[in-house]
Amino acid sequence: MRVLGVNALFHDPSAALVVDGETVAAAEEERFSRRKHGKRPVPFAAWEQPEQAMRWCLQQAGLRPQDLDAVAYSFDPGLARPAEEMGMNDPWDQLRRTYAERAPHFIASAVPGLDPEQVRFVPHHVAHAASGALASPYSSSATLVLDGRGERSSHLAGRYDHGRLEVFAGQELPHSLGLLYESLTEHLGFLRSSDEYKVMALASYGRPRYLDELRELVHATDDGGFVAPVPDWARWAPPRTGSDWDSLHADLACSVQARLEEVLVDLARWLHEQSGERVLTMAGGTALNCVANSRIWRETPFEEVWVQPAAGDAGTSLGAALQVAADGGREPQPMSGAALGRGWSDDELAARLRGAAVPFTTPDDLAEEVAEILAHDGVVGWFDGRSEFGPRALGQRSLLAHPGHAENLERLNDVKGREQFRPVAPMVLADRAAEIFSGGPIPSPYMLFVHEVAPAWRDRIPATVHVDGTARIQTVDPATQPRLGAMLEAFAARTGLPVVINTSLNTAGRPMVDDPRDALELFGSAPVDALVVGPHLVRRAEMFAPVVREVATAGAAR
Repeated sequence: MRVLGVNALFHDPSAALVVDGETVAAAEEERFSRRKHGKRPVPFAAWEQPEQAMRWCLQQAGLRPQDLDAVAYSFDPGLARPAEEMGMNDPWDQLRRTYAERAPHFIASAVPGLDPEQVRFVPHHVAHAASGALASPYSSSATLVLDGRGERSSHLAGRYDHGRLEVFAGQELPHSLGLLYESLTEHLGFLRSSDEYKVMALASYGRPRYLDELRELVHATDDGGFVAPVPDWARWAPPRTGSDWDSLHADLACSVQARLEEVLVDLARWLHEQSGERVLTMAGGTALNCVANSRIWRETPFEEVWVQPAAGDAGTSLGAALQVAADGGREPQPMSGAALGRGWSDDELAARLRGAAVPFTTPDDLAEEVAEILAHDGVVGWFDGRSEFGPRALGQRSLLAHPGHAENLERLNDVKGREQFRPVAPMVLADRAAEIFSGGPIPSPYMLFVHEVAPAWRDRIPATVHVDGTARIQTVDPATQPRLGAMLEAFAARTGLPVVINTSLNTAGRPMVDDPRDALELFGSAPVDALVVGPHLVRRAEMFAPVVREVATAGAAR
């Protein structure tokens, strides 16, 4: 059974392809269009489809549109209600529902040869839940979904058993923990439905001075739901304008973050009582809050917590496809990893570099050469394999640096052009992680939990340590990421540190690098010392040496 999944209605449009229960490809439209998040989540943009991502998924599998058995769309307009009936002030929401109803024809127009009758609507939160439970390594699990909104709710709590979903609870709109956090994001001067992770970072600089008041307003209920009205944030802190922030903003972020964590722990405990499961799978945009995820792992009875690496709306294309496959009798296979996007062969990458007239080498031991650059405090762009599905750079499209120099945090934030309160993440060898990090699950390959950094290591890897003493780690297993693992081992041999800094290979406001051309554009415009392109290595000094010589020669002639 061949199922193409599509997410298009709100934000992070994406496509995914599942063939006989196996995830073959998944990609976000932003990687092709170079528009961050693909589009803004407004009703006027709801007609746009992830055209390039859909076509690429089919091309990756060598399929034609008419070869598909179904197209799974991650929203069911038949479940939606008018905004005013849900207590929401959105006079244009009817336009969004209309576009959702017309989605089969929009998709068929974008992918000629597709029969609109093949399109099946999958409820938004079911698609989220399936993206977690059905892509995870577990045949049964409790499943928790929280985000901004779906058709008429913002939450789903249930249980999956061999592809079948039993729903225990769902919170009706307008109450939404996701929309609450989005509203705070906007009040703090960041971009709503985009920059919520910045609020999580800023929270670490504050103290929860408003927590008691928020506990009275926002709380879980006995039926597995919650109450979450959006308060007037100005009662605690004025709207932030410009680039500056002060303790009032940090304290408000800290207070809301702390209350979110407490409510999520309460919801997860309730779900454990209802399901009796030992495993919790999570999805929805709120599941990208790695601080909250770690509290759930530590403070609830669940023995395992598995979070979809593309937990936001992008992941619903995969979840919708997996759910339709399961409904068709194909038990989905676990994700092999997050590297589900575009990739190129070694020869194709070399041809791209030659076509761009970029000098490069193909070292006999790439890991050793890159480790040497990093050990001497160089910054390295790492472009290798198929691109990641989801917002985290996991060693396919990463920017790497030495963790032992505290100033490298500011340095990388300057390279990327982003706020200095933002942390960068440690990438660590899986078999060494437990001696350095605690308080979260290990292994942690998708960078979706925070861990405490052992006191003895904080001065050794200061660039990775956030202001609160934590780090959002990615563990690397050389058996599954051999080139990356070999580089980490070579770096450890030189420095005694089995850790390097890892942040996404992009600059502020731009999607993560996806294509070799994107990587070269970043390399040419940012102070990066070397660029790995598969097995090939481009050094800045060699790439720009001809330019330097020409300028010097011209100057001498004058």
